[in-house]
Amino acid sequence: MSDTIISRCEAKGLRMTEQRRVIAGVLQDSDDHPDVEELYTRASTVDPKISIATVYRTVKLFEEAGILEKHEFGDGRARYEDAERAHHDHLIDLNSGEVIEFCDPEIEELQDRIARKLGYRLKGHRLELYGVPLKKG
Repeated sequence: MSDTIISRCEAKGLRMTEQRRVIAGVLQDSDDHPDVEELYTRASTVDPKISIATVYRTVKLFEEAGILEKHEFGDGRARYEDAERAHHDHLIDLNSGEVIEFCDPEIEELQDRIARKLGYRLKGHRLELYGVPLKKG
């Protein structure tokens, strides 16, 4: 990724208040898939005056601008990540809720092959796998 969430917001002409900058910075520093409540917790440690309503509005604005990608992994919480992160797929642990990112060249090739077989050129996809850990022993 060549630029930051803040610079992409500015390039799209979004008005960047200090609180939006804080939220954008928290998102930029996240290596997980936080929901709004988690973003609020992290942002309010930087700026205690940030309200949860501000976080909700900002996340919606960033999503509508194509800066954030929204994921719903079946746990009732919308989670977010930078829309310009390198491509990856997700494996969701149904026991813990942990989201594991992965990229597998064989899966990528298989998806391309299936699309071509059906007469399409693949322009994008989203793969989410849901599982439980294998019992050991």
